[in-house]
Amino acid sequence: MITDAKILVTGAGGTVATPFIRYLAPHNEVWGAARFSREGSKEQVEALGAKPVTVDLASGDLSALPDDFTHVLHLAHYRGQPNDVHEAIRNNGEGTGHLLHHCRKAKAALVMSSGAVYSAVEDPWDFPTEDSPIGSAFTPWAPTSGPSKVAQEAIARFCASAFDLPVVIARLNTVYADAQGVMPPINMDMVMADMEIPSRWDPMPHCPLHFDDMCDQLEAMLDAASTPAQIVNWGGDEAVTNQEWCQMVGEWSGKEVKLTTQPIAGSTHTAGSDQTKRKSITGPSKVKFRDAFKAIYDARYGSGN
Repeated sequence: MITDAKILVTGAGGTVATPFIRYLAPHNEVWGAARFSREGSKEQVEALGAKPVTVDLASGDLSALPDDFTHVLHLAHYRGQPNDVHEAIRNNGEGTGHLLHHCRKAKAALVMSSGAVYSAVEDPWDFPTEDSPIGSAFTPWAPTSGPSKVAQEAIARFCASAFDLPVVIARLNTVYADAQGVMPPINMDMVMADMEIPSRWDPMPHCPLHFDDMCDQLEAMLDAASTPAQIVNWGGDEAVTNQEWCQMVGEWSGKEVKLTTQPIAGSTHTAGSDQTKRKSITGPSKVKFRDAFKAIYDARYGSGN
């Protein structure tokens, strides 16, 4: 466990930042940077034990932040409108450069990228490794993510070399817990509401990573930061399709599962990623998907359903 460190978390009001802040704040000095445009988000970060600071990374003005952080978790992500690629690159790319330049004294920086950078594959079980082609996939759920995350990675790699700053670039897979805004529980709620659950391909495998494993593996991921930057796929050990987790909900609830397939040309046939390198760094994941997903179901809908 990381202790007695001074840690900056960007995107502090977001879904992924919340468990990290909750995990780190009791034993470290944690600062949370974000735009805090959502009402109440700044107060929520403060309630978790972090010092919230309103910052626009893309502006380059980071004067509200000290420059002596020991660790940086760069989780901020700008999506914008589907055709707003230039603004996404300014925020996700240039913003990363401003941040890492400001925090260049840090022992380690984790820059959160995404599996959205990988070029499309036809075989759903052909999980990309860190060396697989990137940059040509269409990500229909967030069209700006692919190109702007590639820009972010390029700038993070430059900063690692230029500033001798140890960096690990984590290409995050699907995350889950009993939380808002994460895909498996969203699909659970759709099944329970008798809604159709669309998927662009069948099967559509993911490597879901539970928040508990994410926090448990954080120290090892930061220890893997290096110059030049280290790139690591960050997901869970198990491959689970979204069709499978929806059927789990149907099994537990007795509800009809209304799965639909809506192919999207140019999009990849997989949401999985090869976890071999990550397992060599962190060791195996501890949380079993079915057990954790059932616990979420029981918490939301009762074990008697």
